[in-house]
Amino acid sequence: MHTQAGAPPSRRRFLALSAGGAAVGAVALSGCALHVAGAATGGGERVTVMAKLDDIAPELIQQAQQELGIGITVVQDDITRLIAMLTNGSPPDLVRGSGALDTPYFAARGVAENLDPYFAKSTVLKVDDLAPANDLWRYDGHTQGKGPRYGMAKDFSQDAMFWYNAALFDKAGVDHPPDTEPTTYEAWLENAKRLTQVKNGQTTVYGGSYNGLGLGILFTNLTAAAGGSLFSADFGRVDFTTPEARKALAWYVDYARARVGPSLVQPNPDGWDGPTYVANRMAMSGSGYWLGGMINAEPKLAEVSRLAPAPVFEGGPRLSSCQGATGMWMPKKARNKDAAWRVFEWFFGEGPARARAEGGWGIPSLKSLQPLMPHKEDYQQRVIEVQQAESKHFSVTPFTPYIKWDALEALINQVIPAAMNGRISVDTLAGRLTSVVNEQLKRGKEQVG
Repeated sequence: MHTQAGAPPSRRRFLALSAGGAAVGAVALSGCALHVAGAATGGGERVTVMAKLDDIAPELIQQAQQELGIGITVVQDDITRLIAMLTNGSPPDLVRGSGALDTPYFAARGVAENLDPYFAKSTVLKVDDLAPANDLWRYDGHTQGKGPRYGMAKDFSQDAMFWYNAALFDKAGVDHPPDTEPTTYEAWLENAKRLTQVKNGQTTVYGGSYNGLGLGILFTNLTAAAGGSLFSADFGRVDFTTPEARKALAWYVDYARARVGPSLVQPNPDGWDGPTYVANRMAMSGSGYWLGGMINAEPKLAEVSRLAPAPVFEGGPRLSSCQGATGMWMPKKARNKDAAWRVFEWFFGEGPARARAEGGWGIPSLKSLQPLMPHKEDYQQRVIEVQQAESKHFSVTPFTPYIKWDALEALINQVIPAAMNGRISVDTLAGRLTSVVNEQLKRGKEQVG
């Protein structure tokens, strides 16, 4: 399942499997023009980081130059550019990625560096200090959550947990969800219906939003919560027609048809939950602890906001997984690995990591930094207590190495609106999704070998 040691990955292997193969090819052939920002001036070593331009802001670049003596050039995160750089033999030194979704894909293709030797020598990042969500960055060639570490999360959330506005619950006469015992998905949806406010045919307050970090990973987790697995044992096939996967699909289609929250057939004008929730126009948001960074900036809202455990399906297991674990990984062909690792240590374990922890933007990836999470106010302490109780139910939901997450997302997005609009049944939807996704998985499995 891996490329031969030392052999560059073939362009065919990547172009055939990427979400936008034609676009990737165009970039590769054009020489891969890149959008670059924030290259620090001065001498010394230099590393290139592919990330969102606000992941490593200009002030952080300057801080790295001053504290580490290492210059950082940030290249805009873009999968087509990344694949072009990998196939051309000139990859970035560090790459932004999602542990939950990217680890199997890149590890199976032999392009990600095994970071175990670096962790073993580090005085900053100790393996026994890593929060369990970092296991999403492990892959043993078959199972995610085991084997070598290929990256690390900058922070994380148990993303099926949801925030709710207690004032909107009180106004609608709806009982608050329990702090430490999960509500059911069925009850969550009924509450969302009661909390939704409509005026002159327009939704003024969403009862709830539950879209996860994307429909591919959402259905993977919902199926697990129903007691099944979306993927076959070898991750080479999906089956949306199993009772568990169908239950997950049916619940989400009901959610979309009820129009209690944003979906493909009712897009949120704000683009995502954060601004809507902060404006008191959303009663529940399935965004996990991470959204607390935005909520904490609004004290009046923070006082009436509560974090609740991940829901369960009636009769299903209690699970509370992470759907993101966004962080960084190092390409095997990176040219400045030692300098890149020093930046890695600094970003994940030193000043930048402490600042993120104190702001409430996700749970720190290092257990030793978790005491820095906001806890001074009573409402913050309540959030911490709920989150700590929920951590006992954390689990890794493995993802397939045979399709890029955004390609899976695109396939789902093409098929599911017809069911949301009532033009096809859930059973028809399940059959169509199984067929189109398995076609892509078959190609991916053939390419990886």
